[in-house]
Amino acid sequence: MNTIAILNNLGVFFKKYPVQELEQSLAALGYKTVYPVDEKDLLKLLEMNPRISGVIFDWDTYSLDLCQQINKVNEKLPLFAFANEHSTLDISLADLRLNIYFFEYSLGSAKDIAHKIDQANQDYKDSILPPLTKALFNYVDEAKYTFCTPGHMSGTAFNKSPVGSIFYDFYGANTFKADISISMPELGSLLDHSGPHKEAEEYIARTFNADRSYIVTNGTSTANKIVGMFSAPAGSTVLVDRNCHKSLTHMMMMTDVVPIYFRPTRNAYGILGGIPKSEFSREVIAEKVANTPGATKPGYAVVTNSTYDGLFYNTQFIKESLDTKFIHFDSAWVPYTNFNPIYEGKCGMSGEAIPGKVFYETQSTHKLLAAFSQASMIHVKGQLEEESFNEAFMMHTSTSPQYGIVASAEISAAMMHGNAGRRLIQDSIDRAIRFRKEIKKLRSECDGWFFDVWQPENIETTECWNLKPDEKWHGFKNIDEDHMFLDPIKITLLTPGMNEEGELSETGIPASIVAKYLDQHGIVVEKTGPYSLLFLFSIGIDKPKAMQLLRALTEFKRGYDRNMTIKSFLPSLYQEDPQFYANMRVQDLAQGIHDLTVKFQLPELMYKAFDVLPEMKMTPHDAWQEELRGEVREIPLSEMVNEISANMILPYPPGVPVVLPGEMVTEQSRPVLDFLEMLCEIGNHFPGFETDIHGVYNVDGIYKVKVIKQ
Repeated sequence: MNTIAILNNLGVFFKKYPVQELEQSLAALGYKTVYPVDEKDLLKLLEMNPRISGVIFDWDTYSLDLCQQINKVNEKLPLFAFANEHSTLDISLADLRLNIYFFEYSLGSAKDIAHKIDQANQDYKDSILPPLTKALFNYVDEAKYTFCTPGHMSGTAFNKSPVGSIFYDFYGANTFKADISISMPELGSLLDHSGPHKEAEEYIARTFNADRSYIVTNGTSTANKIVGMFSAPAGSTVLVDRNCHKSLTHMMMMTDVVPIYFRPTRNAYGILGGIPKSEFSREVIAEKVANTPGATKPGYAVVTNSTYDGLFYNTQFIKESLDTKFIHFDSAWVPYTNFNPIYEGKCGMSGEAIPGKVFYETQSTHKLLAAFSQASMIHVKGQLEEESFNEAFMMHTSTSPQYGIVASAEISAAMMHGNAGRRLIQDSIDRAIRFRKEIKKLRSECDGWFFDVWQPENIETTECWNLKPDEKWHGFKNIDEDHMFLDPIKITLLTPGMNEEGELSETGIPASIVAKYLDQHGIVVEKTGPYSLLFLFSIGIDKPKAMQLLRALTEFKRGYDRNMTIKSFLPSLYQEDPQFYANMRVQDLAQGIHDLTVKFQLPELMYKAFDVLPEMKMTPHDAWQEELRGEVREIPLSEMVNEISANMILPYPPGVPVVLPGEMVTEQSRPVLDFLEMLCEIGNHFPGFETDIHGVYNVDGIYKVKVIKQ
């Protein structure tokens, strides 16, 4: 960050020459200078180039109006105004908070002014760096000799080996210098929440509107276990979203709790819907408790918000309705909700605390903000017994945390600070809405078919769009009023083959074929359903990436309409089985998979598969203990009816369990088994289209599962 923008429309020599001298002095200090042509060009330059670290301008020409406009982009950016001795300042005390430095046009002062600009630039960097990251950078600059861990000693050990040197060169020196031992007292401790680590978590809590925040270095999978194991002691009853992440199932396997499941909906596209309002009522929960052996009044509830496909709840309704002390929102996919008003009332940290209740929000910072993989956060609102909670935290946290992950979590919070952070999220929302409109425009202009977007008809307003009961586009039956809302940045594209009511057409283009084409062209889809593709428009998605996706989609249509051979259109798929795909064309492949979908009546099958849950015969914890004792056997998947599953079974996508440990698939819940067998059959028929199913193993061509011995 050593670039200064000079708005140099000066015109007269007595102004121009001192600025030219200053440019030379700044260059001697290592600064670059750039020259926007006018005020509009400057503002666009600042929006698109965060490495600009200061602006020099003529006060007579631009004065306070320009300062206020720059402030809307970045309120901490230092501004350097040149004025002559007759200039009228006419500014108030409040205006002086805009971070303005004043200089006079005079020859021979360039070096002094350059040093003052350099000092202001260093102060600017210092003001935007959060506490732990700043302390880590300072530690690296000190270059201490350490005789402790890690053994690579700032990368020195890697450079003693040829292959280690290659590894070192790839990551760069600072990566290794910042990989340090927990033994450094000046950096405090992540486990004790002391020193700069404590300051970092306090900084994050303020940023995310939380009473307390924790940095987690092994992802939200670990964050969920920390929260669950503190909030649900052995023998208690927990309320769990049936569409929960598998980390919550693992939590229930680790601690002996009795689960009662919230029953979410699902539409024909396979998009995960919300939990109906009635499921949160005291009456329905009391009835479930009465019908569940060993269950007692629940004290902990966990809800996935938003869903994988981008549906938010009215969280205030849940907070007020649920009669539990601890309410946990697993918000792994939405760490950005505190930074734009469209998400108000739709996230765990919205609003005020409620006496007698504790709200958690676990977020995968790395997923849609800018942080290293595994960087996660736990946000808390309400009174918490911190010493006991920290025992659960330490139980799941390494005593040798990776400082780069910790610092990246803190930096992601710093990036969200102030106007610059809010603009990042707003830009992401705006870009996603423009992309949605572009798809609709191309669809209206295309001859024949084109992709559609899963969204309401009117998206002219920037908001999380309400899923209304009287509208058909969302495909959910009997949805509650003012309960579920679609996030604009989660874009689900639809392929031909099925409508929102689950009616299958004669022909179709399964989305898995599109996903393979996109992957072949360097574009990775987040989630693929039978006829849907999910794309996440995070802050890292820029216009070139969005345009590349549009181009790839239109190229897919062109190749599909030409009915190209698999060998030329999908060469990586062809390599999966050259003999099988030797003479096949893409339309034949699409129709073959579509015909299987019709054969199994997929929409109806999915409704049934998630309508009647398998029967719980023992808790997930007890089932896991039986497996550890060796009291399990392996059987073909097709023989699973009336057997107790030892493991959770979940297909990817979407990665939510359909059978949990300790559950039995009965004749009533047999559609769950039919659904799994359909996924396996598609993989058997078409090489390269196998579904990854956790808990199901392919042994010599036979799909098998582990069940409890009876």
